[in-house]
Amino acid sequence: MAKYAYPAVFTKEERGYSVEFPDIEGCFTCGDTLPEAVEMAGDALCLMLYDHEEDGEPVPPPSDVRALQEQTENIVSLIFCDTLEYRKRYDSRTVRKTLSLPNWLNTLSERAGLNFSAVLEEALKAKLNLS
Repeated sequence: MAKYAYPAVFTKEERGYSVEFPDIEGCFTCGDTLPEAVEMAGDALCLMLYDHEEDGEPVPPPSDVRALQEQTENIVSLIFCDTLEYRKRYDSRTVRKTLSLPNWLNTLSERAGLNFSAVLEEALKAKLNLS
């Protein structure tokens, strides 16, 4: 899970723009307007990189924007994505976990009215340095 920046090539079509990521195999999208195409590009990039992370596949290195710009007359622009934010937005399913803890700690926690799920979630976020 990381933040990424990849170059995208925007090609003006008869209606709108097509978008291709030369470094990410099979990553294409489009939009009716340039702003829409940029938005769709961000979503497509995050989805593809999220899939790479989930499948344990290596994430390819991004090309140099300047080198790509020299090879085409189309618009070349960096597209940014954050797969952690993408996960938070689109994969908020809850999962059930079984855990073990000393009885005395369980008793004190229950008396204090603590929500075990909330405490565990907060602790995991802190341990992983996530906000």
